[in-house]
Amino acid sequence: MSSEDGPTRDGVEGAPPEQLALIRESVRKAAVPRAKPRTWRGAALAKELPVARVLVDKGVLHLDRYFDYAVPEELDADAQPGVRVRVRFGAGRHRVREGRREGGGLIDGFLVERLAESDYSGPLAALAQVVSPERVLSEELLGLARAVADRYAGSLADVLQLAVPPRNARAEQRPSPAPLPPPGVPETGSWGRYEQGAAFLESLATGGAPRAVWNALPGPEWSEELARAVAATLASGRGALVVLPDGRAVARVDAALTQLLGEGRHAVLTADAGPEKRYREWLAVRRGAVRAVVGTRAAMFAPVRDLGLVALWDDGDDSHSEQHAPQPHAREVLLLRAAQDKCGFLLGSWSCTVEAAQLVESGWARPLVAAREQVRAAAPLVRTVGDHDLARDEAARAARLPTLAWQAVREGLRHGPVLVQVPRRGYVPRMACANCRAPARCRHCVGPLEGQDAGALRCGWCGQEEAAWHCPECGSFRLRAQVVGARRTAEELGRAFPAVPVRTSGREHVLDTVPGAPALVVSTPGAEPVAEGGYAAALLLDGWAMLGRPDLRAGEDALRRWIAAAALVRPQGAGGTVVVVAEPTLRPVQALVRWDPVGHAVRELAERAELGFPPVSRMAAVSGAAEALAEFLGAVELPREAQVLGPVPVAVTAAGGPRRVGAPPVGERWERVLVRVPPGSGAALASALKAAQASRMARGGGEAVVRVRIDPPDIG
Repeated sequence: MSSEDGPTRDGVEGAPPEQLALIRESVRKAAVPRAKPRTWRGAALAKELPVARVLVDKGVLHLDRYFDYAVPEELDADAQPGVRVRVRFGAGRHRVREGRREGGGLIDGFLVERLAESDYSGPLAALAQVVSPERVLSEELLGLARAVADRYAGSLADVLQLAVPPRNARAEQRPSPAPLPPPGVPETGSWGRYEQGAAFLESLATGGAPRAVWNALPGPEWSEELARAVAATLASGRGALVVLPDGRAVARVDAALTQLLGEGRHAVLTADAGPEKRYREWLAVRRGAVRAVVGTRAAMFAPVRDLGLVALWDDGDDSHSEQHAPQPHAREVLLLRAAQDKCGFLLGSWSCTVEAAQLVESGWARPLVAAREQVRAAAPLVRTVGDHDLARDEAARAARLPTLAWQAVREGLRHGPVLVQVPRRGYVPRMACANCRAPARCRHCVGPLEGQDAGALRCGWCGQEEAAWHCPECGSFRLRAQVVGARRTAEELGRAFPAVPVRTSGREHVLDTVPGAPALVVSTPGAEPVAEGGYAAALLLDGWAMLGRPDLRAGEDALRRWIAAAALVRPQGAGGTVVVVAEPTLRPVQALVRWDPVGHAVRELAERAELGFPPVSRMAAVSGAAEALAEFLGAVELPREAQVLGPVPVAVTAAGGPRRVGAPPVGERWERVLVRVPPGSGAALASALKAAQASRMARGGGEAVVRVRIDPPDIG
């Protein structure tokens, strides 16, 4: 009988041999218990630079500074600037033993620098643990994070949570591949369609730092053009970073780069990747094994070495705005990186935002556009249907689609798929002129006017009532609510064309591509799939549902969404037609017909400069319960030229419904004020709000929440 068959040898009376074998195997495979970090009581300190300056991972403003710790001799080799550490935080002066401060809870942090002596006169606690010798925080990344925190009135710890992904030990132990030599200079390719396109690539390839706002021509070539800009930067021996709005755009640029340069030249960083893969790709970039990065906003802090180009596609997309504190925008982060690293900058889109126009207007960037002949050759034919056309159209009154739209669909289905863009539901109607439909705005602060139950008008910004409104455009005194849009467009089209397949693309299910065969593709804005060979036609329905949104960017955003859909349609020479259902005389509609988004953005910028609107001015939104908000405003030392608009009530969050980022808790009644300062005072505004918030937290006023957001995307 073998020893495993003994009745009591292993302490299990009468256990069968199979069970004993399983017990032994499970014990062998059990993980070794992790030792707790030591207190280093009485341990010798490092002989050189015995003080470690640490940024603790406490995302609260009154602790947004560095803390000094002693470096034990046993941790001297691993405790280098940039590594992750664990420290004991919160011990008071009364908890001192043998000249060392002890106690406090363990907390993560980053070792920022080593010093010979500390500015703090009291006893220092020792580092508890060096989590990993991997130096993940460089001086450049720390400087960028500090600049972002200061701009958005946030804490450095919160920014670093966005910049440095969580550690994954298995990914950290795997070595990164050896860096590849720089590729050759790419050919100009489709960049030759732009007046300064070849010169832009040549400057990148020769080590220059050009800064351009790129108005891309319609069509699918934009991803290949971005890939060539990255290849030209790599050819100069430098790195490149491209930030895109969503995973579909990342996949297109990823495929274009792989086709142009092959595998191993770039890394893909997106929030959708698993923790191990994302950290492995991030480490390859941090170690210098990869010089090019493509990703969503999660990649805007990617630690690319020798950065030569930062590029952003479609900066008007909401996805570029981070949802976690301090909620930075990818465009502003890349602008800070371009200034900090003195590298090239490329802001590209089919459309043009007011911020992009301001970069060109100020001379900071140069326009990168095509000649009008190239634009006409690449753009589809755009036709409009206004209110007067709908009133005379029997088919439109019966089916909510004008005859021109039916004809465009019928003709387009003979040659390929047809795209139908339907606005998203849920836009809140406000008031507009019943005659010309110009948005009704306040005479005091130019905010949007809202209709009340008693029939009175009230400003959505400053809260003042308006008793004698009249339209400044046409002089009319009549008002109407903005229309919301059709709800059953897809069903009606399916009944009208029963023999044609109908595909939908929206929030629940977003299509990436569709075949080039005849089909109806109904999509919400931003979810339009790419058709093989391009769409034969496109319908842009219910234009008032987007133009009538109660937002300063309603016209700009509507034009951006229309152009994004129309850019997927074949050129006019190939029969491509776009029908937009909106008033033809409105500025965004005219800009779409002429395919002139740059001109529209320039005129919008001029108007905002005259009225003191962003981006010419800087603005912050402060919200909270009425008493807490009043207390905060009474304590903050705003710049002398600051203008406070409000307060106005914030919509109450209903139980069980969707909750927007920054919205009040369910059932609570909040108010909001807007603080506006002129150009040049944005840094002072952010500093004042951050100081007031830090003082409030230090006094223990955190029970009643007050939220501060710099550059709020929705100001009405």
